[in-house]
Amino acid sequence: MITWGISANSHDAALSVFSEDGLEFASHSERFSGIKNDPHLNDKLIDYAKQWGEPDEVIWYERPFVKTLRQLRAGQGWRYNENNIKQYLKGYGIHAPIKYTSHHLSHASAGYYTSPFRDATVICIDSIGEFETLTVWEGKGSRLKKIYSTKYPQSIGLWYSAMTQRVGLKPNEEEYILMGMAAYGNPRRLWDDMAGMLDYVDGPDVLFKRNFHRGYLDWRKDLTTEQDMYDIAAATQKTYEFMLEQILWWAKKNTSSRNLVLMGGCALNCAANSLAYKYFDDVWIMPDPSDAGSAIGCVLAHKKEHMPMDHAYLGYNIEGEYPVEETIKSLLDTGLCAVASGRAEFGPRAFGNRSLFADPRNADSKRRVNDIKQRQQFRPFAPAVLSEHYTKQFEGHGNSYMQFTARCKHPDLYPAIVHKDGTSRVQVVSADNSGIRKLLEAWYAATGCPMLLNTSLNIKGKPMVNDLTDAEKFSIMYGVKVHS
Repeated sequence: MITWGISANSHDAALSVFSEDGLEFASHSERFSGIKNDPHLNDKLIDYAKQWGEPDEVIWYERPFVKTLRQLRAGQGWRYNENNIKQYLKGYGIHAPIKYTSHHLSHASAGYYTSPFRDATVICIDSIGEFETLTVWEGKGSRLKKIYSTKYPQSIGLWYSAMTQRVGLKPNEEEYILMGMAAYGNPRRLWDDMAGMLDYVDGPDVLFKRNFHRGYLDWRKDLTTEQDMYDIAAATQKTYEFMLEQILWWAKKNTSSRNLVLMGGCALNCAANSLAYKYFDDVWIMPDPSDAGSAIGCVLAHKKEHMPMDHAYLGYNIEGEYPVEETIKSLLDTGLCAVASGRAEFGPRAFGNRSLFADPRNADSKRRVNDIKQRQQFRPFAPAVLSEHYTKQFEGHGNSYMQFTARCKHPDLYPAIVHKDGTSRVQVVSADNSGIRKLLEAWYAATGCPMLLNTSLNIKGKPMVNDLTDAEKFSIMYGVKVHS
């Protein structure tokens, strides 16, 4: 029995393949099409997925008719034909029977069933599903029970995206850049003005004075300078953290589990995620908690089976041994190189198999890598660190998937991976025999440094390298040696 889970026809499409043995494959569509945040499937992705066999069934990540009703209410017109998923899939040669699940149940299932927990509080915060924008669930055994829901047009996610657009970034894509900008701003300067957007905040009830679905470009039109944009970002981030704490507080008071699963696009806000540990003992965030992760979640919503996720290497496979020796040599010679080896990571972040590495001790590494990736120079980079050295180098919570920020204890020693606010988004690499683990061990043996700067192997506005052809093109176009 081959089951495909699909999230598509909206933004950042993804496809998963399940067999009787479990999850076999998951990838973002963009990796195969070369189009950043590609909303649609493509033939290359589908052909690759078929190596496990034709699908016997397809699970779709949301309920299209309910979504159509919400779009009508939102003034977007009657989009029934656009949301005809049977016809949509037929256009890609997919004719298997289709089952559907609700958008937020897909989020909750992706998080809960891949977590190490058998009981958990689950919070999902995103821009919008069909109608829901925030839900709270209780997971016990194989069952998920929804206990709270906020509906459109009230939406924390839509508000954060509107502020992303207000500072000149692309909404539904560059929210993470706003998060990075926040460290350069003064959150107190615009706090009162930002709070004025809120009508009411009490626990999970967050009510806004307006609908942010169409943005808020006319807010404070007098703010035009670069520092103004940094201050807007800082106030936005601070306000989001305030709202998140209210939700966390309510969830702790109204659920029994001290385990938390955080899901939805807002769970990518690693600068805020550590707040969860003020209210819960243990926290799980799936490697991709956004809509792409629902390509896995929609299947698990039907299966209702726990499938703890101990790695994110689920995508296209570049066969061969991980190039440890070659990579170490390049790093020692030039301070910078890349790796494209093994199965690609699922999610927006690279964990060693599609990574650009640099020496974190060199202050110039940040500039060099940002130049290569064609990014703004304020953008921070993450370190990948050997797990046994984590507490010696960082203070705070860290995990394998770069989902929390921690304070670096020795920023003067590792200037390339410390952000303006003194924090780092850390990847903690355990003794799991992975390629990046072997690389870090070799790097530590050669230099005494237990970490490397690790960023995704792509440039701004483009997807990560997927296959060997992509790797060769990257090397030629950007002058970076890519080892495979």
